[in-house]
Amino acid sequence: MLLDDQLCFALYAASRAVTARYRPLLDALGLTYPQYLVMLVLWEQDSISVRELGAALQLESSTLSPLLKRLEAQGLLRRERRPDDERSVALRLTGTGAALRDRATGVPLAIGDAMGLTPQQDALAKQLLRLVTANVANG
Repeated sequence: MLLDDQLCFALYAASRAVTARYRPLLDALGLTYPQYLVMLVLWEQDSISVRELGAALQLESSTLSPLLKRLEAQGLLRRERRPDDERSVALRLTGTGAALRDRATGVPLAIGDAMGLTPQQDALAKQLLRLVTANVANG
């Protein structure tokens, strides 16, 4: 059982390397990697519930709450009770949060360049990682 033969180590090392490559790009935006993921979801769908965000990111609300508080303190989003269901909190981008999207457009390109994958390899890597995630989560 050699370390280099373990898929779990390859996943761990790749995750750390990719996250480290994101760091300087996201520092320039004032975001951490988890905050960036939240913003990606909000840039796709501006009004979303905390529950929907948690499902999209596969995170519990206890993990999301501190992230959302910091993003709100930075003026990037607002948390609002939904009028139709006071138990549900809607997340909405502020003007500042929406404008940050323009500054972040180069991030995926820079990361894609750093990975050096062909479009086919990129698609295959995503397909395999989603399969691993689904199998492990359901297993």
